[in-house]
Amino acid sequence: MSGPRGKESALDLAKFVDKSIRVKLAGGREVVGVLKGYDQLMNLVLDEAVEHLRDPEDPLRVTDQTRPMGLLVCRGTSVMLVVPTTGTEEIANPFAQEGMEA
Repeated sequence: MSGPRGKESALDLAKFVDKSIRVKLAGGREVVGVLKGYDQLMNLVLDEAVEHLRDPEDPLRVTDQTRPMGLLVCRGTSVMLVVPTTGTEEIANPFAQEGMEA
């Protein structure tokens, strides 16, 4: 009979160490940076981090404006999404209706 194991992360981030990732945080902020470290609670350390600013008129839309952040620690409780920046591309919204912006 094996005893209870320690906390394990739901996501294996080892393959993203020293690679560029995009992190979406609670509250809508988005940052891109090089993952330097993490722990089982999803606390992330990003180097060369850059925040992508939101549109002041539409807080759900991220603009092309950025703000350099440098070395950044993202608390695991606020991390909503982690994706690699390579191998992803933006596609048109297939659910958008004609005449409406996506």
